[in-house]
Amino acid sequence: MHAGGSALVDRATDVLRQVFATAPGDFAFRLWDGTLVTFGSGPPAFTVSVPAADTFLRLMRDPTPLAFAEAYVEGALDIEGDLFATMQVANALEDVRLPLAHRLRLLVSMGSAALRPAARTANDS
Repeated sequence: MHAGGSALVDRATDVLRQVFATAPGDFAFRLWDGTLVTFGSGPPAFTVSVPAADTFLRLMRDPTPLAFAEAYVEGALDIEGDLFATMQVANALEDVRLPLAHRLRLLVSMGSAALRPAARTANDS
């Protein structure tokens, strides 16, 4: 699936702002089109690069530190900058649990592509 377009980027930006609104620290996300979404008041200590809309959609289906770690290990996203600062944000997010209704609203806001089942990989059992 190829998902580009500025409408999807705008929705992705809104979703990131909702999901990471309470996360501490200065960090950023770089989306597949180069859009930088920053958090905090200073220069980002790290930037999470999400090179494909499909990766973003997969992560927003399950926005947990484990899902992000798995995507990082798979090479589906990259972290530029201070890895320790990344871990601090991840630890803070462990306590953030988006209610199912909120997650569904976020996915619906991303469009029909977000509601499709995630593709299974060779590592899935």
